[in-house]
Amino acid sequence: MTNTTLIQSLNQQLANWNVLYTKLHNYHWYVTGADFFTLHAKFEEFYDEAATYIDEIAERILTIEGQPIASLADYLKHTSIEEATNKETPKDMVGAIAEDFFKVIHESKLLIEQAEDANDQPTADMFIGIKNSLEKHVWMLNAYLK
Repeated sequence: MTNTTLIQSLNQQLANWNVLYTKLHNYHWYVTGADFFTLHAKFEEFYDEAATYIDEIAERILTIEGQPIASLADYLKHTSIEEATNKETPKDMVGAIAEDFFKVIHESKLLIEQAEDANDQPTADMFIGIKNSLEKHVWMLNAYLK
């Protein structure tokens, strides 16, 4: 495992979080219905968290002498997250975010392994924290959907 491979994985997560940041804003602005107040606030909480991860991941890439991607075109090229369609119902929004968070959890597990193989404990620790936070979010989002 090379540092280049780890940087590529970090850039994928940087792309994912930038797409999620935009998607969560979309949902925050366009959610309607009986659960408006609950979901409007929850989506804001999630995009605030996403903003923190964006900065932390980019700075980690720089710390390990990589170059974080930093354009919308690059984010869309490297992400595994789909953009919002503007056709989602509130329930669809919650389901999509739960699926996106689950995908990031899975990818984070792989990134943690890569970081540990590269003896990069700070990167592994960062993604252990992200994964733990997202696991709780997925549990709560799935509880909402039942």
